Parts: sequence; structure tokens; C-alpha cells
Amino acid sequence: MNIPQTSFPRIVIIGGGFAGLAAAKGLEEQELQVVLIDKHNYHTFQPLLYQVATGGLEPDSIAFPLRKRFNDVDNFFFRLAEVSKINPDKKEIETSIGNLEYDELIIATGSTTNFFGNTNIQKFTMEMKSVPQSLNIRSLILENFEEALLTSNLEDRKALMNFVIVGGGPTGVELAGALAEMKKGILPKDYPDLDIRQMKINLIQSSSCLLKGMSAKASEKAEDFLIKLGVNVWKNLRVLDYDGKKVTTNGEDHFKAETVIWAAGVKGEIINGLQPNCIIERAARIKVNEYNQVNNHTNIYAIGDVACMASEKNPYGHPMMAQPAIQQGKLVAKNILAKLFNKTQKAFIYNNKGAMATIGRNKAVVDLPKWQFQGVFAWFVWMFVHLFSLIGFRNKAIVFLNWVYNYIRFDRETRLIIRPYKKKNKFSFRA
Repeated sequence: MNIPQTSFPRIVIIGGGFAGLAAAKGLEEQELQVVLIDKHNYHTFQPLLYQVATGGLEPDSIAFPLRKRFNDVDNFFFRLAEVSKINPDKKEIETSIGNLEYDELIIATGSTTNFFGNTNIQKFTMEMKSVPQSLNIRSLILENFEEALLTSNLEDRKALMNFVIVGGGPTGVELAGALAEMKKGILPKDYPDLDIRQMKINLIQSSSCLLKGMSAKASEKAEDFLIKLGVNVWKNLRVLDYDGKKVTTNGEDHFKAETVIWAAGVKGEIINGLQPNCIIERAARIKVNEYNQVNNHTNIYAIGDVACMASEKNPYGHPMMAQPAIQQGKLVAKNILAKLFNKTQKAFIYNNKGAMATIGRNKAVVDLPKWQFQGVFAWFVWMFVHLFSLIGFRNKAIVFLNWVYNYIRFDRETRLIIRPYKKKNKFSFRA
């Protein structure tokens, strides 16, 4: 790996997402060596992936080079690699570019899509957990319309223009709203010789409400917004199978669709090497104590989506969202420093700052600890929070200008097929 030897303690962080980045920031310019390892050389602002998938933003506006963030930090090293195994006894990790010893290890590998063991769904549906996957969705959406122009078979055309989104959480709701706005104001101009009214957007949720975890008012209002935009909202309906052409459910409703986007669940991104009693198999998350230390490993920490800090109040751990990940990353950095300097570590207490989701132009729902509001003001709050959370002035400026332009012109300039995506080559571009 060509990491220089040092007399300072070596802290290795696996993953450059919200949690890993927060931990690295907290450890910079200290008397220790920090090594960050990730399979990508950039941090992805995942809450805006759906805008890349629907042509609202280019990927470089929501991605930021990890090396650039730490350019002037002397004790920081980044390596582009995949970690295959942890060897706790040797205090060592195995990676695609070699092995590396550590004094303290932070696992911040995040989450991946959970298909709940259904191989057909995993094979034929689209994911949206990374920039490449979002670009795949964007290409497939546009290619479907290009193909719909050429087919004379009415049933085939309907299937090409039928979109099914499985999962009524923030990702599914925001993606459905963005597709509905494309149908309303953009696609009719791009494809005047197609009857865009035949385009169907179906949002399927297995439970009785959307945005589970948010308030009942937010759920009801989000559903109302979607219906007014023309989205077909299906509740209490579970997808059982998808063969690439037909979506089979547990009810009487089935869907013929060329594009199914799976946003129905996530699970932790586990690395081999930890004992089985450290892992919760159901959600593939690592058991941690109140200091985010992995069970029976005082020098290994897990933070963010991959960590499960179960308690009586939160038997399933904290929500797999950005805020818990950032807060855990910050505190773990402080606790590692406290441990190294023989000071008392602090237990993690999640400060729930609320949740929000946007459904489209002038439409959003916001749940704060003391206030709940929906509509135009909520939409501006959503934009401000997400804009403020982006890394780098350039990214903030580009996203802001894109949003202003899109709002004024009611347009999405980046509906480009940069790299063609075909279902028969599904795994060619899979990240």
C-alpha cells in the first residue's frame, strides 16, 4: 500500500460516505496517522442521486474527490481499494492492493440494496445506491422512450412507458415525483410524436402508508401530492417477482413494465472476518455498544448504516440515514482521541433533527422535532438543507444554478445518454 511507517497510532477508516468522512474530519491534524480506504475516489451525496437519475443534475455536482478534501492534511492518506477481510487477531485488513495493519479500525462501509433473497428481482430490477447506478437508470429511461418511438406494437410501447418504483420511502417518493414532473413538462417536448399520456408511474408500498417513520400528516400529504402529479400509488401491495417483463404481486394487480426500480430496502455492507455473533443477519448490520465499538473488539468501531446500536428504545438500532451516520462519525473520532489520551469516552446519543422529503416543484414535507409543515415553505427548507450539506463551494454553486434554471425554465438539461444501458448487459455497468 506504500503507507509510511510511523510512531503515531494508525487509524484505518473503511468507507468514505457520510460516517467515514465525518470520522476522518474529526481526526485530521492530530498526532496519529489516518488512512481512509474506499472503492471510489469520491464522496457521494446520496440524497440527490434521484436527480441524477432523472436528468436534473450531472453526477459531478453531487460527488466530491476525497483526496481534495484532505489535500492540506499532513497525517492523512487515501487509498483506492476494496477491503475483502478483517483479521482482528492480527489487527490487519486485507485489500485488493495489499494488507495493512491498524491500531484502531473504523468500519463505515454503509449499506447496499436489500433484495430479501429474491434472485429474479436482483437480476432484473434497477438499483439506485451509487452514481453509476443512477446513470444507468437515466440511460434506461431515455432509451425506453427512444425504443417506444420505433415500435408499432401497442403493448410493447405501453410496457416501455410503464415505470414501477418499489418502496414508498424517501427515495421512492422523490423519484416518483421527479418522473411525474418529467412526464408533465419535459417529455412531451422531447417526444412530440409519442402520446406521453400513455406513460404510467406506479409507486408500490407494502405497508399502509408512505414515508414510514415520518408523521401521519407528512405521509398523507406526500401521497396527495403524488396523486395530483398523476402517480399511481399502490399501498398494502407486495412485489413477489419480476422476470424482466412482468411484475408479480401478492394481489390481483400485476404490471407489465420494462423498468422496475427497487427502493424497498437496504442492508449493511458487511466485510468478512468478524465473528458471526457480531452480525445481525436479518439486516446484515454489525452489533455495537453505546460507544460504537464492535462486540468483543475494543479497537474496532462500526458507524453509520452498517452499525446497529440496539437498545430498549431502539431495538432495531438507529435509522439508516445520513444524520445518525454523521453524528456517530464525529463522536467516534472524539472517543478514539479520548481513548488514546486516557480520557473518558462518551456514549452515543442520537440527536434526531427531523426528516424531510420532496415530491416535486413547490411540494415537500418536513418533520422537525417541534414543527411539521408541508408545501412550498417545506420545499424551500428542503432545498436549503440539502444545498448547505453538499461538500465544496463548486458543487453548491452548480446545484443551486441548476435548480434555479430548472425552476424558471421547467427543464432538465442533462437528459443525456452518456453510455447506453441495455438490460441484456445489465451487469456491465453495475457498481
